[in-house]
Amino acid sequence: MKIVYDYTFGLPRNVVWKYIKDENILRSSLPGCKSFIETSKDVYQAQLAVNMGPIQDLFSLEIRLNEMKSSSLIQLQSKGAGNIGEIVGKADLFIKDLQGKTKLNCQAEAQVTGALALAGQRVLEGGANKGLESFFQTVEKEIKRKLYMHRRGR
Repeated sequence: MKIVYDYTFGLPRNVVWKYIKDENILRSSLPGCKSFIETSKDVYQAQLAVNMGPIQDLFSLEIRLNEMKSSSLIQLQSKGAGNIGEIVGKADLFIKDLQGKTKLNCQAEAQVTGALALAGQRVLEGGANKGLESFFQTVEKEIKRKLYMHRRGR
C-alpha cells in the first residue's frame, strides 16, 4: 500500500523541524496513542489503539526516526503487530519552506498481513489518510501550544 499526503503548517520551517521530532509532541499527536517511550536514541516503543471501521485493535509498534538531512527530510520506519495482523511501514517526510509557512510532503509505504490485509486497500488507505490528517493537524496545534507556553515562561 502506498500513500502520498501533503500538509501545510502555518509555521516557519525551522520551528516545524525543531518540534516535529519532539517526543512529547509525537506522543500527544499520534491518534490512539496509549504509550510512547524512547528506548534508545530516535527509537520508540508505542502502543496505538486503531479504530478504522472494521479495523479495531491495539498495536505494539517500534518506530524509528532515520536520516534527518539538513532540516528537510525525516524518514520514519515502523514495524509491529496487533491481534489482527502485522504492519511494516516506511515514510519519508519532506519539509520545505513556503513563504513563512511549511509544506510537508509525506510519501509512505506499508505492508500488512492477517485480517488487517483482508480489510482491503481502500479501507486502509482511507483510514491512513484520515489518520495522517489528524496527526499533522494535532502536531501543528501542539507546536503552537508549546510555543505559547514557552512565551509565557512555563
